[in-house]
Amino acid sequence: MTPAAISDREFAQFQRFIFEAAGITMAPTKKALVSGRLSKRLQHHRVQSFGAYFELLCSGREPGETRIAVDLLTTNETYFFRENKHFELLRSVAQEARARGQGMRVWSAACSTGEEPYSIAMVLADVLEERPWEITASDISSRVLHKARFGHYPMERTGNIPPSYLQRFCLKGLDQYAGTLLVQRPLRKRVQFTEVNLNTALPQLGSFDVIFLRNVMIYFSAETKRQVVARVAQQLKPGGYLFIGHSESLNDVSDDVEMVSPSVYRKP
Repeated sequence: MTPAAISDREFAQFQRFIFEAAGITMAPTKKALVSGRLSKRLQHHRVQSFGAYFELLCSGREPGETRIAVDLLTTNETYFFRENKHFELLRSVAQEARARGQGMRVWSAACSTGEEPYSIAMVLADVLEERPWEITASDISSRVLHKARFGHYPMERTGNIPPSYLQRFCLKGLDQYAGTLLVQRPLRKRVQFTEVNLNTALPQLGSFDVIFLRNVMIYFSAETKRQVVARVAQQLKPGGYLFIGHSESLNDVSDDVEMVSPSVYRKP
């Protein structure tokens, strides 16, 4: 049986749910998105309304269901070498580290399905080669992290990868895998994927030379932005860089980092 349409009251319940779980402020225009993404969960649990499904989430009777609902309500959009100027600066920072005989640690703090951390890995492998470097990649969604660990993508998603990187770091799918690309195992092994909710106290991640926190704060309220950036900035080494999305800004959000150029900040 098809579930009843989501009411305004039920939608408000899920707005509150995703804000409390992930700090995401969901606009009124997302009502259809909530309905579309959660309707199969109602059918799975054989409940007839979104209100009944919300009560199920709150009851604790299905411990894993909260994670599933958060996964479904989290928007994940990314692609390889998105905002290329950030990767040009990353290359420069890596070249400086190489000249000093040092390694690097980079955190992709909202990595989605993995295109961003694998782009970072290609740059670091190219510049630093066998010198020590590490990448931590995190997301709140276990579903996208599962996809990211495989490093397997449709070919149409890979158009921004430089041809030399395609040749060095990727395998072209054949036969039943035609039209797809696989990031080579040695590169995949250099990226450590972990589930992290930026809206709560962070796990022990260590400190980083560069942090990518891109295209995630657009979903946060002003206060949530301040809290998230404060947590993330604590993980940044002095002199380290913080990259945010080009549509985002830290004006009146943080005094922990200083703007170098639009979407690029540095910790004093």
